Amino acid sequence: MKKLLISIGILLVLSTGFMALNTYRRVVNTSFGPGEHLEYRVHYGFLNAAEAIVDVSPTLYKVNDRPCYRVNVDGRTVGAFDLVTRIRDTWRSYIDTAAILPQKFYTNLQENSYRKEENITFNHETNTVKAEERTEKDVFKVPDNVHDLISGYYFLRTIDFNRISNGQVLEVPAFYDDTIYNMKVRYRGKAVIKTKQGKINVIKLNPVLPANKLFKEEESIRIFVSDDANKVPVKVEVDFWVGAMVMDLRQNSGLKQPLKFF
Repeated sequence: MKKLLISIGILLVLSTGFMALNTYRRVVNTSFGPGEHLEYRVHYGFLNAAEAIVDVSPTLYKVNDRPCYRVNVDGRTVGAFDLVTRIRDTWRSYIDTAAILPQKFYTNLQENSYRKEENITFNHETNTVKAEERTEKDVFKVPDNVHDLISGYYFLRTIDFNRISNGQVLEVPAFYDDTIYNMKVRYRGKAVIKTKQGKINVIKLNPVLPANKLFKEEESIRIFVSDDANKVPVKVEVDFWVGAMVMDLRQNSGLKQPLKFF
């Protein structure tokens, strides 16, 4: 009897340890995968202002012993804007393939004379993030299932918007620049919009913005996402206090299914 109790105790300890190692959530993802490539052009009025390239690496990477998508976002100003405000920014997120959570986040910002380069490592078991290059405070406590700015967007692509009510707000915790943000996006239903490639069915989303001196109102950013398995932004409109900016999808490849323009 004593041996039986000891065996049960060992099994309980082992099973508890096994559960601790498998505390990650599991998210069903049918929207994106390795090899996805998106190119965007940003217009300010009639001027070409910037361009952005979003790439999911064709191969998976192992970070913190977890398989990850590596997502690169490169943004740069072009034309006359590049003469006034020169921007060469890179963001990189290693996103857990099963949990759609970040394991590592890299930024390399070059904006006029401003420079910043940093690696952030996420520990979802201890709910902490570590700024690798810091010599001062380098570890921060974060909420469960916290995101970086890129992984939060990719997580939203896994949402089934057919189950979301018009006007409902989705909230995702995110960590960036030593701060925890509560990213909020309001679902605004579905529509058909016109693009340079033709008309397309879209899902309408509005990031909910705090009061600030840059944007005109709470819903000054309007994101139009393809109403299909991909859920990729095909157009983004931004209203500033002075002028407006539009970002259009220019090229794409490696999507789960071809975009359906008509």
